[in-house]
Amino acid sequence: MEFEYDLVLMSLVIFIPTVFALLLMLFPRGSENGMRWCALFGTALTLLASILMFISYLLMLDSYPPDRGETSTHNAGSNLDARAEKAAQAGSGVAKSESMSTSDWVARRQWIRQFNIDYYLGTDGISMPLVLLTTVLSFLAMLASWNIEKHVRGYCILFLILETGMVGTFLALDFFLFYIFWEVMLLPMYFLIGVWGGPRREYAAIKFFLFTLLGSVFILIAMLAFYFTDVRDFDPAAEPNKPKHTFDLVVLQRAGSAASKVIKGESPEKVLEESLVTRNERQALEENIADLPVEAREAHQKKIDDVKKTVKERVDARKAGLAERLKAPFFSETFQRIMFLLLFIGFAIKVPVFPFHTWLPDAHVEAPTPISMILAGVLLKMGGYGILRIAYPICPWAAESLAYWVCLFGIINIVYGAFAAMAQTDFKKLVAYSSISHMGYVILGIAVWSATEKQYWSWSMNGAMFQMIAHGISSAGMFFLVGVIYDRAHHRNLDNFRGLYEPMPLYGGISAIIFFAAMGLPGLCGFVGEVMVVLGTWNFEPPGFPYFGKLLAVLAALTVVLTAGYILWTLQRVFLGQNPAYKDFPDISFRELLCIIPLVVLAVALGVMPTLLLSWMEPSVTGLVDTLARLGP
Repeated sequence: MEFEYDLVLMSLVIFIPTVFALLLMLFPRGSENGMRWCALFGTALTLLASILMFISYLLMLDSYPPDRGETSTHNAGSNLDARAEKAAQAGSGVAKSESMSTSDWVARRQWIRQFNIDYYLGTDGISMPLVLLTTVLSFLAMLASWNIEKHVRGYCILFLILETGMVGTFLALDFFLFYIFWEVMLLPMYFLIGVWGGPRREYAAIKFFLFTLLGSVFILIAMLAFYFTDVRDFDPAAEPNKPKHTFDLVVLQRAGSAASKVIKGESPEKVLEESLVTRNERQALEENIADLPVEAREAHQKKIDDVKKTVKERVDARKAGLAERLKAPFFSETFQRIMFLLLFIGFAIKVPVFPFHTWLPDAHVEAPTPISMILAGVLLKMGGYGILRIAYPICPWAAESLAYWVCLFGIINIVYGAFAAMAQTDFKKLVAYSSISHMGYVILGIAVWSATEKQYWSWSMNGAMFQMIAHGISSAGMFFLVGVIYDRAHHRNLDNFRGLYEPMPLYGGISAIIFFAAMGLPGLCGFVGEVMVVLGTWNFEPPGFPYFGKLLAVLAALTVVLTAGYILWTLQRVFLGQNPAYKDFPDISFRELLCIIPLVVLAVALGVMPTLLLSWMEPSVTGLVDTLARLGP
């Protein structure tokens, strides 16, 4: 069997934490310090593997010639669906290149043959930044776990299994595999809150479990409904005379695009022809050859003729019974709307979106500090990722028709979260409600569907992705800083602090940077994503509501004032004035500095140079926008 560098490295990033979790079972009782070092080394090794994976992914992007289109500066062939299609056509399931620097970062192995379930992994500019965020925060959160004293072995094992679930979710391209990793996160987080949490930990853990399980059931229903749809007409590599049922997200996305066209009245033959042209083939057909030299023009014309012949053969082989197959429930308005709502609610619970948010403040308040860092920094992002990767591409017609309502939920999150945060006296609960507000920008940025002005939608989509990463950095930092002061004061009541800047000046300065990043101060990471979302939202014009986008943009921009209000008020109540009771508090320790300094550096670096992220994230996000916008009227 051929060695596949990308398959091996992606698998290592996923399962290194699990290997170290198993190793922890070999430690004798009483060696808690060794267990901590083992778990920390496991997260560090996972972080190094993810960095190596990131470097190799960048090399893969550079191997594609520049293609400066309307919205993106990268070749469309580097997008995930194009690489997956090319890999599938190779016959073995994965198209390999000659060197690891040009690996396609799509890898598949058969897993459960009877049900067409594959061990199918891949990455792009949407999943790669979230994988890096996960491995960085997991390492820092493990470092922050050093003062966990109760059941250290169990804590470390659950923490490492949780990391496997998170990374696997971002890399899975098989819906069944995605769902397994999604569920793997549920039990570790339940126990990490329920065993190591605060006084009301059992209540918070059960509430988290029930809400998340409800969302998982909705996702499961949609997954099964998709599986029982015959998708042979949308997979160029499928046998034309044999029904095909699959969990392949790339093929399901092609079927979703076809469903959108069928609902909008396109002829079955045209839908079939467009569905069986891969992205790479479409790129060859649309390329302008008039300016090429004669010899190159003739060679390219031959390539175009070969593509047309290949596509015609695929279409002719599938014409029999096509009209009947396109009458399946999958291609109806009702089915698409119901499935989109199931997926959206399932993922919105994790974001969380109002009114499914009530589990979050309780979970944050009761969770230990390192688990709050993971919960806010990574788990909330999995909801946004699921909407981007699954809900919108598989149900694009419903996403477009319901864009108005999704936008409303986004703006409610933004405004409600800010007002709720302002009303809190518990430091942790304030940060929890601020997370609800900031994740509202993610929902709003994704929702402002514009088929005619896709440049603006691209701005808001890229802003939503950037906001997920920026919020992961700032929210994890804020929860850690709350934990630092809780370890000294043993309470989180904002009205009982004051005067902490005098005994803890370094802690106060670092807190100002992280909290200002969350506030969206220009020059820090929180500003970039929010301003891109507001700019894209301004030009959103749903039918019958020409000024709706402008109203949303104004509300989103004005909420920044509320955010500044509760953050500045918090800093005033915690740090300014004098309080003799806290004058002997020690400043932030060296271990605590090791946890927070990387987040400070990232907050400043992404604020000053957002292209550090956008330059390699934007092509994949814009590729998704181009694909969805092409389905518009």
